[in-house]
Amino acid sequence: MKLLKDVEPETTVVVKEITGGADVKEHLEELGVTDGVKLVVVATEPVHVHSGPISLAVADQEVIIARGWADKIYMEHGGEILPLLMLESSDKGTVKSIEGGKDFEGFLSECGITKGSELAFLRHVPDRTLVFLVEGTEITMGEGQASKVFGTRDGKSIQINYLKDGEKATMEKIVGGTHLKEKFDQIGLKEGSEITLLRKETPAPTPKKGSYVLAKVGAQSITIGHGLAEKVLVE
Repeated sequence: MKLLKDVEPETTVVVKEITGGADVKEHLEELGVTDGVKLVVVATEPVHVHSGPISLAVADQEVIIARGWADKIYMEHGGEILPLLMLESSDKGTVKSIEGGKDFEGFLSECGITKGSELAFLRHVPDRTLVFLVEGTEITMGEGQASKVFGTRDGKSIQINYLKDGEKATMEKIVGGTHLKEKFDQIGLKEGSEITLLRKETPAPTPKKGSYVLAKVGAQSITIGHGLAEKVLVE
């Protein structure tokens, strides 16, 4: 047996096993991929270059999400179901499924993204380093990490990415699991803290490409992200 991601193009295989939890299997089932199903691998191809988080329009608001989060969101766009990262600027679609478990779905819902949400892909965000002042201490984080932190400024909730140099906000919430919150707590970043953006530093770009398996299940064409393709064993 081999992983689906390693199958050569123009090869017919049979799904023998799907690893991962119930959420993974449920998501693949929505794509028609279950134990015993015959797949024809059409191609394994890279998508356009990604070098950082992405900006989305959700219910008339702009939201930034980390690239790793975007890779787990599948959209219905132009009659196809595609990973969000395969969309281009100005493309719009509907969230069809979210691969990552109930907790992950909960994190996304705090950003306004749920199954059925209408999203517009706005732009790629430079993968900058943001330098903040929190309780007298300078801390740094990337755009993706900062996108998980919300603050209150002028009575409105915003992701701290949107602060301008010198602007302050009061920490409102951290969107993520216990590990992330503990990590932030260790550096003094907690709910109720005052946070000031000092500056944004843009490092040399380090482009990344995602790869996707294009396959056919019967007459239906599907696109399976790299992460999911690693969980499908075929022969």
